[in-house]
Amino acid sequence: MGTTMTTTAEPDAAGMDGARLERITRHFETNFIEPGKIAGCQIAVMRHGRVAYQRTLGLMDRERARPMADDTIFRIFSMTKPIASVALMQLYERGMFQLTDPVSRYIPAWRTQMVGVVSDDASIDLVKPDRPMNVRDVLMHTTGLPGALFSGNPIDDRFAEARAARHKGMTLESITALLAEHPLKFHPGTHWNYGLSTDIVGRLVEILSGQRFDDYLRQEIFEPLDMEDTGFFVPEASAGRLSALYEYRPANTPKLFDDPETSRYLRPRTYLSGAGGLVSTLHDYVAFCQMLLGGGQLAGRRILGRKTLELMTRNHFPGGATLADMAVGGFGEAGFDGVGFGLGFAVGQGPAATAMAGSAGDFYWGGAASTAFWIDPTEDLFAVFMTQLMPSIAYPFRAQLRGLVYQAIDD
Repeated sequence: MGTTMTTTAEPDAAGMDGARLERITRHFETNFIEPGKIAGCQIAVMRHGRVAYQRTLGLMDRERARPMADDTIFRIFSMTKPIASVALMQLYERGMFQLTDPVSRYIPAWRTQMVGVVSDDASIDLVKPDRPMNVRDVLMHTTGLPGALFSGNPIDDRFAEARAARHKGMTLESITALLAEHPLKFHPGTHWNYGLSTDIVGRLVEILSGQRFDDYLRQEIFEPLDMEDTGFFVPEASAGRLSALYEYRPANTPKLFDDPETSRYLRPRTYLSGAGGLVSTLHDYVAFCQMLLGGGQLAGRRILGRKTLELMTRNHFPGGATLADMAVGGFGEAGFDGVGFGLGFAVGQGPAATAMAGSAGDFYWGGAASTAFWIDPTEDLFAVFMTQLMPSIAYPFRAQLRGLVYQAIDD
Protein backbone atom coordinates (compact mmCIF):
# COMPACT_ATOMS: atom_id res chain seq x y z
CA MET A 1 0.00 0.00 0.00
CA GLY A 2 1.37 3.41 -0.90
CA THR A 3 1.76 6.41 1.33
CA THR A 4 -1.51 8.34 1.37
CA MET A 5 -1.39 12.12 1.15
CA THR A 6 -3.17 13.87 3.98
CA THR A 7 -6.51 15.28 2.89
CA THR A 8 -6.73 17.78 5.75
CA ALA A 9 -6.94 21.11 3.98
CA GLU A 10 -6.12 24.37 5.75
CA PRO A 11 -7.11 27.04 3.24
CA ASP A 12 -7.00 29.85 5.79
CA ALA A 13 -3.47 28.95 6.87
CA ALA A 14 -2.53 28.85 3.19
CA GLY A 15 -3.94 32.34 2.65
CA MET A 16 -6.73 31.08 0.43
CA ASP A 17 -10.53 31.22 0.53
CA GLY A 18 -11.93 27.73 1.09
CA ALA A 19 -15.37 28.54 -0.34
CA ARG A 20 -13.83 29.92 -3.53
CA LEU A 21 -11.57 26.86 -3.82
CA GLU A 22 -14.69 24.71 -3.89
CA ARG A 23 -15.33 26.17 -7.33
CA ILE A 24 -12.65 23.71 -8.47
CA THR A 25 -14.73 20.77 -7.23
CA ARG A 26 -17.91 22.02 -8.87
CA HIS A 27 -16.14 22.79 -12.13
CA PHE A 28 -14.61 19.36 -12.61
CA GLU A 29 -17.61 17.42 -11.33
CA THR A 30 -20.19 19.38 -13.33
CA ASN A 31 -18.28 19.94 -16.57
CA PHE A 32 -16.16 16.81 -16.88
CA ILE A 33 -17.01 13.91 -14.55
CA GLU A 34 -20.83 13.96 -14.60
CA PRO A 35 -21.00 14.28 -18.42
CA GLY A 36 -18.50 11.41 -18.71
CA LYS A 37 -15.73 13.44 -20.36
CA ILE A 38 -13.27 12.05 -17.82
CA ALA A 39 -13.71 9.16 -15.40
CA GLY A 40 -12.16 11.00 -12.47
CA CYS A 41 -9.30 13.15 -11.27
CA GLN A 42 -7.21 14.22 -8.31
CA ILE A 43 -6.19 17.79 -7.55
CA ALA A 44 -3.91 19.28 -4.91
CA VAL A 45 -3.14 22.95 -4.26
CA MET A 46 -0.39 23.83 -1.77
CA ARG A 47 0.56 27.29 -0.53
CA HIS A 48 2.90 28.39 2.27
CA GLY A 49 3.63 24.71 2.91
CA ARG A 50 -0.03 23.96 3.73
CA VAL A 51 -2.62 21.93 1.86
CA ALA A 52 -5.06 24.57 0.65
CA TYR A 53 -7.19 22.15 -1.36
CA GLN A 54 -7.13 18.43 -2.14
CA ARG A 55 -9.86 16.36 -3.75
CA THR A 56 -10.21 12.86 -5.13
CA LEU A 57 -13.14 12.82 -7.57
CA GLY A 58 -14.95 10.26 -9.72
CA LEU A 59 -13.64 6.87 -10.84
CA MET A 60 -10.20 5.43 -11.52
CA ASP A 61 -11.70 2.59 -13.60
CA ARG A 62 -15.04 3.27 -15.28
CA GLU A 63 -15.47 -0.28 -16.60
CA ARG A 64 -15.24 -1.80 -13.11
CA ALA A 65 -16.84 1.16 -11.27
CA ARG A 66 -13.76 1.56 -9.04
CA PRO A 67 -13.69 4.92 -7.24
CA MET A 68 -10.65 7.13 -7.56
CA ALA A 69 -8.55 6.65 -4.41
CA ASP A 70 -6.06 8.89 -2.67
CA ASP A 71 -3.27 6.46 -3.61
CA THR A 72 -4.31 5.80 -7.23
CA ILE A 73 -1.33 5.29 -9.55
CA PHE A 74 -1.19 7.34 -12.77
CA ARG A 75 0.89 7.17 -15.95
CA ILE A 76 2.56 10.57 -15.83
CA PHE A 77 4.22 10.39 -19.27
CA SER A 78 6.07 13.70 -19.88
CA MET A 79 5.93 14.72 -16.23
CA THR A 80 8.86 12.28 -16.14
CA LYS A 81 10.95 14.93 -17.91
CA PRO A 82 11.42 17.33 -14.96
CA ILE A 83 12.43 14.40 -12.74
CA ALA A 84 15.00 13.22 -15.29
CA SER A 85 16.31 16.77 -15.64
CA VAL A 86 16.73 17.13 -11.88
CA ALA A 87 18.66 13.85 -11.87
CA LEU A 88 21.12 15.07 -14.50
CA MET A 89 21.59 18.40 -12.78
CA GLN A 90 22.47 16.59 -9.55
CA LEU A 91 25.48 15.28 -11.47
CA TYR A 92 26.25 18.81 -12.68
CA GLU A 93 26.48 19.75 -9.01
CA ARG A 94 29.13 17.05 -8.55
CA GLY A 95 31.30 18.65 -11.24
CA MET A 96 30.76 15.82 -13.71
CA PHE A 97 29.92 18.01 -16.72
CA GLN A 98 29.28 21.56 -17.87
CA LEU A 99 26.21 22.64 -19.79
CA THR A 100 28.35 23.75 -22.72
CA ASP A 101 30.14 20.39 -23.00
CA PRO A 102 29.56 18.66 -26.34
CA VAL A 103 27.37 15.60 -25.88
CA SER A 104 29.86 13.64 -28.00
CA ARG A 105 32.35 13.90 -25.12
CA TYR A 106 30.13 11.38 -23.30
CA ILE A 107 28.62 9.63 -26.34
CA PRO A 108 31.60 9.22 -28.73
CA ALA A 109 29.45 7.70 -31.50
CA TRP A 110 27.84 11.13 -31.91
CA ARG A 111 31.09 12.86 -32.90
CA THR A 112 30.24 12.52 -36.60
CA GLN A 113 26.65 13.76 -36.34
CA MET A 114 25.42 15.69 -39.36
CA VAL A 115 22.40 17.89 -40.03
CA GLY A 116 19.92 16.75 -42.68
CA VAL A 117 18.64 19.32 -45.16
CA VAL A 118 15.37 18.11 -46.71
CA SER A 119 14.72 19.00 -50.35
CA ASP A 120 11.33 19.38 -52.01
CA ASP A 121 11.60 15.83 -53.38
CA ALA A 122 12.16 14.51 -49.78
CA SER A 123 15.81 13.75 -50.46
CA ILE A 124 18.19 14.57 -47.62
CA ASP A 125 21.56 16.31 -48.00
CA LEU A 126 23.99 16.21 -45.10
CA VAL A 127 25.87 19.24 -43.78
CA LYS A 128 28.14 19.73 -40.80
CA PRO A 129 26.46 21.29 -37.73
CA ASP A 130 27.23 24.95 -37.10
CA ARG A 131 28.30 23.89 -33.63
CA PRO A 132 28.28 20.62 -31.68
CA MET A 133 25.17 19.66 -29.74
CA ASN A 134 25.81 20.39 -26.05
CA VAL A 135 24.31 19.15 -22.79
CA ARG A 136 22.14 22.25 -22.44
CA ASP A 137 20.56 21.44 -25.81
CA VAL A 138 19.59 18.01 -24.48
CA LEU A 139 17.89 19.53 -21.44
CA MET A 140 16.14 22.15 -23.60
CA HIS A 141 14.87 20.11 -26.59
CA THR A 142 17.12 22.14 -28.89
CA THR A 143 19.14 19.14 -30.08
CA GLY A 144 17.59 18.60 -33.51
CA LEU A 145 17.29 14.88 -32.79
CA PRO A 146 14.70 13.00 -34.86
CA GLY A 147 11.75 11.31 -33.22
CA ALA A 148 8.88 13.79 -33.24
CA LEU A 149 5.38 12.79 -32.16
CA PHE A 150 3.92 13.40 -35.61
CA SER A 151 5.07 12.11 -38.99
CA GLY A 152 5.74 14.25 -42.03
CA ASN A 153 9.43 15.07 -41.82
CA PRO A 154 11.47 12.50 -43.82
CA ILE A 155 14.20 12.52 -41.17
CA ASP A 156 11.66 11.69 -38.46
CA ASP A 157 9.96 9.09 -40.65
CA ARG A 158 13.16 7.22 -41.51
CA PHE A 159 14.22 7.17 -37.89
CA ALA A 160 10.76 5.93 -36.86
CA GLU A 161 10.99 3.07 -39.38
CA ALA A 162 14.42 2.05 -38.09
CA ARG A 163 13.23 2.26 -34.49
CA ALA A 164 10.16 0.14 -35.17
CA ALA A 165 12.33 -2.52 -36.79
CA ARG A 166 14.45 -2.79 -33.61
CA HIS A 167 11.80 -1.90 -31.03
CA LYS A 168 11.79 -5.11 -29.00
CA GLY A 169 14.22 -4.96 -26.11
CA MET A 170 15.29 -1.37 -26.76
CA THR A 171 17.26 0.38 -24.01
CA LEU A 172 18.53 3.91 -23.51
CA GLU A 173 21.90 2.66 -24.71
CA SER A 174 20.50 1.12 -27.90
CA ILE A 175 18.33 4.15 -28.77
CA THR A 176 21.42 6.33 -28.37
CA ALA A 177 23.32 4.07 -30.78
CA LEU A 178 20.43 4.16 -33.27
CA LEU A 179 20.30 7.96 -33.15
CA ALA A 180 23.98 8.03 -34.16
CA GLU A 181 22.92 6.54 -37.53
CA HIS A 182 20.45 9.34 -38.34
CA PRO A 183 20.94 13.05 -39.08
CA LEU A 184 19.69 15.93 -36.99
CA LYS A 185 16.70 17.93 -38.23
CA PHE A 186 18.27 21.32 -37.57
CA HIS A 187 21.44 22.89 -36.27
CA PRO A 188 21.65 22.50 -32.47
CA GLY A 189 20.35 25.49 -30.54
CA THR A 190 18.44 27.04 -33.43
CA HIS A 191 14.97 25.57 -32.75
CA TRP A 192 12.94 23.79 -30.05
CA ASN A 193 11.49 20.41 -31.00
CA TYR A 194 9.60 18.13 -28.65
CA GLY A 195 10.89 14.58 -28.92
CA LEU A 196 13.54 12.22 -27.58
CA SER A 197 15.94 14.70 -26.02
CA THR A 198 14.99 13.76 -22.45
CA ASP A 199 15.65 10.08 -23.15
CA ILE A 200 19.21 11.22 -23.79
CA VAL A 201 19.10 13.06 -20.45
CA GLY A 202 18.42 9.63 -18.92
CA ARG A 203 21.26 8.04 -20.88
CA LEU A 204 23.68 10.74 -19.76
CA VAL A 205 22.66 10.03 -16.15
CA GLU A 206 23.59 6.38 -16.74
CA ILE A 207 26.92 7.22 -18.37
CA LEU A 208 27.98 9.78 -15.78
CA SER A 209 26.78 7.92 -12.69
CA GLY A 210 27.63 4.38 -13.77
CA GLN A 211 24.15 3.28 -12.64
CA ARG A 212 21.01 2.21 -14.45
CA PHE A 213 18.64 5.13 -14.76
CA ASP A 214 15.94 3.57 -12.58
CA ASP A 215 18.42 2.69 -9.84
CA TYR A 216 19.81 6.22 -9.84
CA LEU A 217 16.35 7.83 -9.62
CA ARG A 218 15.33 5.55 -6.77
CA GLN A 219 18.49 6.19 -4.77
CA GLU A 220 18.89 9.94 -5.36
CA ILE A 221 15.31 11.23 -5.70
CA PHE A 222 12.52 8.78 -4.90
CA GLU A 223 13.81 7.34 -1.62
CA PRO A 224 14.92 10.70 -0.14
CA LEU A 225 11.51 12.21 -1.00
CA ASP A 226 9.50 9.14 0.10
CA MET A 227 8.12 8.77 -3.43
CA GLU A 228 7.28 5.12 -2.79
CA ASP A 229 4.96 4.61 -5.76
CA THR A 230 7.01 6.29 -8.49
CA GLY A 231 8.86 4.07 -10.95
CA PHE A 232 8.90 2.58 -14.44
CA PHE A 233 6.34 -0.13 -13.64
CA VAL A 234 3.70 -1.00 -11.07
CA PRO A 235 4.73 -3.88 -8.77
CA GLU A 236 2.30 -6.76 -8.32
CA ALA A 237 1.35 -5.72 -4.78
CA SER A 238 0.18 -2.32 -6.08
CA ALA A 239 -1.43 -3.45 -9.34
CA GLY A 240 -4.96 -2.86 -8.05
CA ARG A 241 -4.19 0.86 -7.67
CA LEU A 242 -3.34 1.53 -11.33
CA SER A 243 -5.90 3.76 -13.02
CA ALA A 244 -7.46 2.99 -16.38
CA LEU A 245 -6.24 5.16 -19.25
CA TYR A 246 -8.77 6.63 -21.70
CA GLU A 247 -8.65 8.19 -25.14
CA TYR A 248 -10.75 11.22 -26.13
CA ARG A 249 -13.42 10.73 -28.77
CA PRO A 250 -15.32 13.78 -30.06
CA ALA A 251 -18.97 13.78 -28.94
CA ASN A 252 -18.59 10.33 -27.38
CA THR A 253 -17.59 8.73 -24.10
CA PRO A 254 -13.82 8.33 -23.92
CA LYS A 255 -12.54 4.97 -25.15
CA LEU A 256 -10.56 2.65 -22.89
CA PHE A 257 -6.97 2.91 -24.13
CA ASP A 258 -4.99 0.92 -21.55
CA ASP A 259 -6.79 -1.54 -19.26
CA PRO A 260 -5.18 -1.49 -15.79
CA GLU A 261 -5.50 -5.28 -15.50
CA THR A 262 -3.54 -5.99 -18.70
CA SER A 263 -1.38 -2.85 -18.92
CA ARG A 264 2.24 -3.05 -20.01
CA TYR A 265 2.99 -0.94 -16.92
CA LEU A 266 2.44 -4.05 -14.80
CA ARG A 267 5.71 -5.52 -16.11
CA PRO A 268 9.30 -4.28 -15.83
CA ARG A 269 10.58 -2.78 -19.08
CA THR A 270 14.01 -2.47 -20.62
CA TYR A 271 13.38 1.01 -22.03
CA LEU A 272 13.64 3.42 -19.09
CA SER A 273 12.33 6.51 -20.83
CA GLY A 274 13.39 9.81 -19.30
CA ALA A 275 10.97 11.45 -21.70
CA GLY A 276 7.86 9.68 -20.48
CA GLY A 277 8.24 6.35 -18.75
CA LEU A 278 7.20 6.87 -15.12
CA VAL A 279 4.10 6.14 -13.11
CA SER A 280 3.40 8.07 -9.92
CA THR A 281 0.74 9.18 -7.43
CA LEU A 282 -0.59 12.54 -6.35
CA HIS A 283 1.22 12.15 -3.04
CA ASP A 284 4.55 11.45 -4.71
CA TYR A 285 4.39 14.24 -7.25
CA VAL A 286 3.30 16.69 -4.54
CA ALA A 287 6.49 15.75 -2.68
CA PHE A 288 8.57 16.40 -5.81
CA CYS A 289 6.90 19.79 -6.34
CA GLN A 290 7.26 20.74 -2.67
CA MET A 291 10.98 20.02 -3.00
CA LEU A 292 11.19 22.29 -6.06
CA LEU A 293 9.24 25.09 -4.39
CA GLY A 294 11.46 24.65 -1.34
CA GLY A 295 14.56 25.55 -3.32
CA GLY A 296 15.65 21.95 -3.75
CA GLN A 297 14.94 20.51 -0.33
CA LEU A 298 12.07 18.87 1.54
CA ALA A 299 11.90 18.09 5.26
CA GLY A 300 15.62 18.70 5.69
CA ARG A 301 16.62 16.44 2.79
CA ARG A 302 18.37 18.38 0.03
CA ILE A 303 17.93 17.01 -3.47
CA LEU A 304 19.30 19.95 -5.42
CA GLY A 305 21.04 23.22 -4.59
CA ARG A 306 18.99 26.42 -4.64
CA LYS A 307 21.22 28.10 -7.21
CA THR A 308 21.10 25.03 -9.45
CA LEU A 309 17.31 25.17 -9.38
CA GLU A 310 17.43 28.88 -10.20
CA LEU A 311 19.61 27.99 -13.21
CA MET A 312 17.07 25.39 -14.32
CA THR A 313 14.02 27.65 -14.03
CA ARG A 314 15.25 30.61 -16.07
CA ASN A 315 14.40 31.10 -19.73
CA HIS A 316 17.51 29.99 -21.63
CA PHE A 317 16.29 30.97 -25.09
CA PRO A 318 18.55 33.64 -26.61
CA GLY A 319 17.36 37.22 -26.44
CA GLY A 320 14.33 36.37 -24.32
CA ALA A 321 12.72 34.36 -27.13
CA THR A 322 9.70 32.15 -26.40
CA LEU A 323 8.39 28.82 -27.62
CA ALA A 324 6.31 30.77 -30.15
CA ASP A 325 9.62 31.93 -31.67
CA MET A 326 11.62 28.72 -31.31
CA ALA A 327 9.27 25.73 -31.62
CA VAL A 328 8.95 23.55 -34.69
CA GLY A 329 6.57 20.62 -34.89
CA GLY A 330 3.67 22.48 -33.31
CA PHE A 331 3.34 20.58 -30.02
CA GLY A 332 4.55 20.64 -26.43
CA GLU A 333 2.97 20.21 -23.02
CA ALA A 334 2.63 23.98 -22.56
CA GLY A 335 1.36 26.95 -24.49
CA PHE A 336 3.83 28.71 -26.76
CA ASP A 337 2.91 32.40 -26.38
CA GLY A 338 4.81 34.11 -23.59
CA VAL A 339 6.48 30.84 -22.53
CA GLY A 340 10.24 30.42 -22.35
CA PHE A 341 12.12 27.23 -21.59
CA GLY A 342 14.73 26.34 -19.01
CA LEU A 343 16.48 23.09 -18.19
CA GLY A 344 13.52 20.70 -18.08
CA PHE A 345 10.71 23.18 -17.44
CA ALA A 346 8.58 25.66 -19.34
CA VAL A 347 8.99 29.11 -17.79
CA GLY A 348 6.14 31.63 -17.86
CA GLN A 349 7.04 35.19 -18.79
CA GLY A 350 4.09 36.66 -16.88
CA PRO A 351 0.30 36.76 -17.11
CA ALA A 352 0.12 39.43 -19.82
CA ALA A 353 2.51 37.45 -22.04
CA THR A 354 0.76 34.09 -21.52
CA ALA A 355 -2.82 35.45 -21.23
CA MET A 356 -3.27 33.21 -18.17
CA ALA A 357 -3.31 33.84 -14.45
CA GLY A 358 0.07 33.30 -12.86
CA SER A 359 3.35 35.06 -12.10
CA ALA A 360 6.45 35.82 -14.13
CA GLY A 361 8.90 33.00 -13.47
CA ASP A 362 6.39 30.27 -12.69
CA PHE A 363 7.52 26.94 -14.14
CA TYR A 364 5.62 23.87 -15.17
CA TRP A 365 5.00 20.92 -17.46
CA GLY A 366 2.42 18.22 -18.13
CA GLY A 367 1.88 14.73 -19.48
CA ALA A 368 0.15 13.14 -22.47
CA ALA A 369 -2.72 11.80 -20.33
CA SER A 370 -3.63 15.37 -19.23
CA THR A 371 -1.67 15.34 -15.97
CA ALA A 372 -0.10 18.68 -15.09
CA PHE A 373 1.68 20.74 -12.46
CA TRP A 374 2.90 24.28 -12.03
CA ILE A 375 5.01 25.99 -9.41
CA ASP A 376 4.74 29.70 -8.61
CA PRO A 377 7.60 30.83 -6.35
CA THR A 378 6.23 34.39 -6.19
CA GLU A 379 3.03 33.16 -4.54
CA ASP A 380 4.74 30.26 -2.69
CA LEU A 381 2.20 28.02 -4.41
CA PHE A 382 1.97 24.91 -6.56
CA ALA A 383 -0.79 22.72 -7.94
CA VAL A 384 -0.84 19.14 -9.24
CA PHE A 385 -3.59 17.73 -11.46
CA MET A 386 -3.92 14.00 -12.12
CA THR A 387 -6.26 12.30 -14.56
CA GLN A 388 -5.90 9.76 -17.41
CA LEU A 389 -7.24 11.11 -20.70
CA MET A 390 -5.24 11.23 -23.91
CA PRO A 391 -4.35 13.49 -25.62
CA SER A 392 -3.60 16.34 -23.25
CA ILE A 393 -5.03 18.86 -25.72
CA ALA A 394 -8.52 17.31 -25.50
CA TYR A 395 -9.70 19.93 -22.97
CA PRO A 396 -8.10 23.10 -21.53
CA PHE A 397 -7.80 21.64 -18.02
CA ARG A 398 -4.57 23.46 -17.24
CA ALA A 399 -5.64 26.98 -18.10
CA GLN A 400 -8.99 26.47 -16.37
CA LEU A 401 -7.37 25.17 -13.20
CA ARG A 402 -5.02 28.13 -13.09
CA GLY A 403 -7.94 30.55 -13.12
CA LEU A 404 -9.76 28.56 -10.48
CA VAL A 405 -6.74 28.46 -8.16
CA TYR A 406 -5.58 32.05 -8.41
CA GLN A 407 -9.03 33.53 -7.88
CA ALA A 408 -9.05 31.94 -4.40
CA ILE A 409 -5.90 33.68 -3.09
CA ASP A 410 -7.02 35.73 -0.10
CA ASP A 411 -3.94 37.57 1.14
